[in-house]
Amino acid sequence: MKLWYSFTKELKLSSKGFYFYIEILMAVIIITVLLVFIPENIKNISDEYLMLDMPAAVEEQFISPLLSQDLDGEIEIVALELDKEMMDVRLIESEDQRIYLIDNRDNLIALSKKDRPSASAYISGDDISKLTYEYYIQGYESERLQNLYMIIHIEDIMTIANLASNQKVVALDADYDHLNSRESALPALLTFNGSMMGLFIIAAYIFLDRQQGIIKAYAITASRVWQYLMSQVLVLMTVTTLTTFAILLAVMGFKANYLMVILLLLPSAFFFSSLGLWVASFFTNLTQAFGAIYFLMMAFMLPAIAYFIPSWEPLWIKFLPTYYLIQGFKESIIDNGDMGFVLLASGIYLGVGIITFLLANSRFEKTLTA
Repeated sequence: MKLWYSFTKELKLSSKGFYFYIEILMAVIIITVLLVFIPENIKNISDEYLMLDMPAAVEEQFISPLLSQDLDGEIEIVALELDKEMMDVRLIESEDQRIYLIDNRDNLIALSKKDRPSASAYISGDDISKLTYEYYIQGYESERLQNLYMIIHIEDIMTIANLASNQKVVALDADYDHLNSRESALPALLTFNGSMMGLFIIAAYIFLDRQQGIIKAYAITASRVWQYLMSQVLVLMTVTTLTTFAILLAVMGFKANYLMVILLLLPSAFFFSSLGLWVASFFTNLTQAFGAIYFLMMAFMLPAIAYFIPSWEPLWIKFLPTYYLIQGFKESIIDNGDMGFVLLASGIYLGVGIITFLLANSRFEKTLTA
């Protein structure tokens, strides 16, 4: 009963505070970004920079199949900027691809460094069936993609195309749902709303209570320290749940699996709130703690970058807790999502959250009135 009383009291107090409205404002901003600035279907058009060093007849053979997919069937002359100068290059543009044909190798390398296209290559040879490909990569490409570059041209390109077209593809799950562009952005944004904001806000609540003398007054009551801390965690979990559901309802309606969402959301919110408490226990005010909180928030954002750029996914990023939270939210909002993955992730967040909360409680029992 003491915990329930403390929770309801803190919820009423927080609803009148500045940081409560920051959480509401962030949810409104996320909904606005998703509904106004992100279209339902974004057409991804990749850019490729190529230099063709081959006789005119061979070049014509190489370009011919590319032109067959061009929007108007003709090569355009466009300008690209390099070192504040404009240069004319040839452009072949299809519905999902822009291929720029560059005539100078140095310019090819310089433009690739500046613009970072999805692919950049120097192609040479006197026979269409015996061309040499030299790729220029940016350094963030996955090992799988680099290996593909090394083997894809071992066989004749037409042989590979024929084999690919005749390859039988069987869908293991025909009912698997494909998210549109707006829905695909949800897992990363829900993670930001549920984890990183919780980490910052709960620390802010603690420092505000300490500054106003509420903690010192609490320390002389019969209530236990863990009850005070748990009441703060429950407040964050409640607000996070409400804002998360508001975002999901605004974007997806009732398509998401809200049971899976809540099974993942509550343990993860508990973990990140407990982590915020533990971090806050080492500092006396928000100004001192800002550096540590900012570092954690930036680190926890890195899996979101990997989520939006699948070609960049180093092994170490899988050790960050938000990596699995993003995947868990994705499984929760698609039809026939992996319930096993969500339950496993939830169990891990709950277990680590309990340990983190106990560490925070131990720290606060020694420093609560400091």
